[in-house]
Amino acid sequence: MLRKLAFFIAVIFVLPAYAQVPAPDGLLCDLLAYTDMHVLHGYPVQPSQATPSVRIASRQPAFSWAIPGYTADLQQSAYRILLADHPDTLLRDRGNFWDSDKVMAATSTGIMYNGKPLQPGKHYYWKVKIWDGSGLESHYSAPRIFVTDTVLTDYASAGYPLQKTDQLPAALYKRTNVYHADFGKAAFGQIKLRLQAAGDHDTVRVHLGEAVHPDGSINRQPGGTIRYQVYTLPLRPGLHTYQVQIRPDRRNTGPQAIKMPDYIGEVLPFRYCEIEGYKGALQQTDVTRVAVNYPFNDSAAHFLSADTVLNAVWELCKYSMKATSFTGIYVDGDRERIPYEADAYINQLGHYAADREFSMARRSHEYLLHHATWPTEWILQSVLMAWNDYLYTGDIRSARYHYNDLKAKLLIPLEGENGLISTRTGKQSPELLKAIHYNGKALRDIVDWPHSGILGLGKSEGGETDGFVFMDYNTVINAYYYKALRDMQQLAGALGNNEDAVSFAARADRMKKSFQRLLWNNRQKVFRDGIGTDHASLHANMFAMAFGLVEERHKASVASFIRSRGMACSVYGSQFLMDAVYDAGDAAYGLSLLSSQQERSWYNMIRAGSTIAMEAWDNKYKPNQDWNHAWGAVPANIIPRKLMGIEPLQPGWSRFRIKPQPGSLPWASLQLPTIKGYIRMAFRQSPGEFRMKVAIPANTIAEVILPVQNGAAITVNGETVKMLTTLGGGEYDILVKEK
Repeated sequence: MLRKLAFFIAVIFVLPAYAQVPAPDGLLCDLLAYTDMHVLHGYPVQPSQATPSVRIASRQPAFSWAIPGYTADLQQSAYRILLADHPDTLLRDRGNFWDSDKVMAATSTGIMYNGKPLQPGKHYYWKVKIWDGSGLESHYSAPRIFVTDTVLTDYASAGYPLQKTDQLPAALYKRTNVYHADFGKAAFGQIKLRLQAAGDHDTVRVHLGEAVHPDGSINRQPGGTIRYQVYTLPLRPGLHTYQVQIRPDRRNTGPQAIKMPDYIGEVLPFRYCEIEGYKGALQQTDVTRVAVNYPFNDSAAHFLSADTVLNAVWELCKYSMKATSFTGIYVDGDRERIPYEADAYINQLGHYAADREFSMARRSHEYLLHHATWPTEWILQSVLMAWNDYLYTGDIRSARYHYNDLKAKLLIPLEGENGLISTRTGKQSPELLKAIHYNGKALRDIVDWPHSGILGLGKSEGGETDGFVFMDYNTVINAYYYKALRDMQQLAGALGNNEDAVSFAARADRMKKSFQRLLWNNRQKVFRDGIGTDHASLHANMFAMAFGLVEERHKASVASFIRSRGMACSVYGSQFLMDAVYDAGDAAYGLSLLSSQQERSWYNMIRAGSTIAMEAWDNKYKPNQDWNHAWGAVPANIIPRKLMGIEPLQPGWSRFRIKPQPGSLPWASLQLPTIKGYIRMAFRQSPGEFRMKVAIPANTIAEVILPVQNGAAITVNGETVKMLTTLGGGEYDILVKEK
C-alpha cells in the first residue's frame, strides 16, 4: 500500500502543472480568427455545403494568440506550436509539419511558420501551449484549421469573403396605398420581397432610401449623394419571392472604384423601404433586407457612460465601422467607393477599437500603397498606417515586404535645404511619382477638405480649412513629414535596418528644429500656416500638437488657441483636433466636443437622420456629401484611445497605457478588443474621489496615469500604495482620494 502511495505521489510531481495556466485562445493565422469559414453565395454555411472560403497564400503564415482570463501577473515565458496535415496527428500531440519545440519567449503575436514547406491547396491543423514565468505549463489550445491557397508566395495578406445577413424590418406599417418598412439602421444591401398576386398584370413600385420626411415617408429628392432609388416590379400570379436587382451607379463603379464581387451583386445603402400599390396583406417576414459587410463581431467592443449623447455618438461611430465595410476594402463612402489614405487611416483606428479584426485594415493599407491618391499629406499617411498595423498586431511582415514602398512614401526628395518638404519648389519628378505609385501629374497639398469655392461652396461657407494660407513651405504638410519620419524610424529599427533608423532619426531631429524656428510666431505664441505668412489657422496648430512638435513651454498657448477656434475643421480634420486636445491634457474641452449638440458635431449626424457617420457635419458644408463615410466616425477611436485613455505603447499590445481623461464625466465603462485579449475598464468619480476598475489581459504590462493631484491617497485592491506606475495582467480596483 505504501509503495502504491509513493508511486502515486511521484506521478503527481512529474506530471506537468497545468491547473494555474489557462490554455491559449483567440488564435489567429495571418490575422484571421475564422480560417475555417465556409460561405456560399455570401451566406455562412456548414463545411459540407461549400469549399473553404478563406485561403492562406503565404508560404510562412504568422500565428498569434491570447491568454484568456485575467490571472494575476501572468506573463508567458515560453510557447510550443504544433502543426500537422491531419487532425489525428495533432490529437496525438505530434506536429509532423512543424514542432517548434519549447521556445523561450514572451512573444504571442506575429510568430512566423518555420516548418516543412507547406503545400498548395492543403488543410493544416495547429495548436499552441505556453509556460508562465514559474515554468508552469498550460494545456494545448483547441486546434485550429487553415487551408492554403492554390498558389503560395513569400508574403500575401489574407482576408475574408464578404457576408450577407437577412434582416427583417424593425417596423412595418401601411398608410394609404403604401407599406412603409424601417430597418432601424441604414446598411449596404439588397431587398427581397415575398408577394402574392392574383393576375398577370399586377405591379408594385419599390422605393429605397436613406432619408425620410417628418411624416416618415421616404425623401425622394434628398439632395447630395444621400441615396434614393425606385424600381417597378412586375408580379407573377401566385406567391413568389422577388429580389430587386440594384442598379449600378456610374460614379461608384468606375475604373478606380472597388467593385462588388459577383457572388454578392450590386448594393445600395438604405434604411427605409416603401412598397407602393401592393394589393395584398404584408407581414414583416415578407420584407427582407440582405445586408452586406465584412465579418464583424458586434459584441467585441462596448462603451457606456453617464452621458446619453456620448453613448449615442459611440454607437453611431462603432456601427459605421461595420456598415461601411461592405467592399472588404476601406472606401470613401458610396458616392465614389474609392479608397483614400485619409479615410483609411481613420477607419483603421476605428476598426481596431470596434472589433478584434486586423485583416481589412492591412489589406486596405497595402492596396493604397500601390494606388496612391493626390494629396501630399495622404501619401505620408501610408507610413502612419504601416506603423499602426505593426503597433496593433505585433506582426511586422507587411512593413518588411513593403519597406521600399514605405521609404518612398516619406517624400524625402521634396526636402529643401531647410529640412522641410514642399510640393511647390520644383522638386516633384516623374521618378518620385512612380516610386510612390501615383499616376497623376503632381501632388497637391490639401490641409482639409473641402476648400472654399468648390463643390457648390461659396466664400460665405469658407470651406473647412479655417482660412489656411497655402505657402511653398506649409505647416500641416511638414507636421505630417515629421510624424512619418518618426514612425519610419521605429519600423526600420524593428526590422534591423539600423542605418536607416539612424538616418530617419537625424532627419526628424533636424526637421523639428527647422519647423519650430521657421514656423513659430513668437509674438502670437502660435504656429503660422507657412513660411511667408503670419496667418495662424486651427490646422497649423492642431497638427503640430497632435504630432509632437509643440515645445512643452508653448503647449498652453497653442492649446488655448486651438480651443478658441472651435470645430473649425471637417470631420476628417477632427481626428487630429481631438488628438491634439487630449494630448494637450484639455479633457474638459475634449468631452465638450464629443458630446456637443451644435451643428458641427457628431450628434448633428444623428439629428439629421443618419445612422452611419456622414461625410461632413451637415449638407451645407459639403453639398454633395453622402451619409455613409467612415472618416466621419472619429469618436470610434477617440473615446477608447483618449477619453478612456487606452493606447498601445509597444507592438502587439505587450505594453500599453491607461490614462483616462474623463473631464466632468461622472462614470463610464469600456470593453476594448486587442490582439492580446479584451481590456475592460470602468471609472466613477465624484469631488475628491476617483475610482477605476480595470481588467488587464495576461502577458501584457499597463502603464497607469491617473487623473489626480499629487499627494492623493491610492489603494489597489484595498492595499495602500505610495505610487502607481505599472500593472501586470489581472483585475484591479483602484481608489484615489484627495487628502
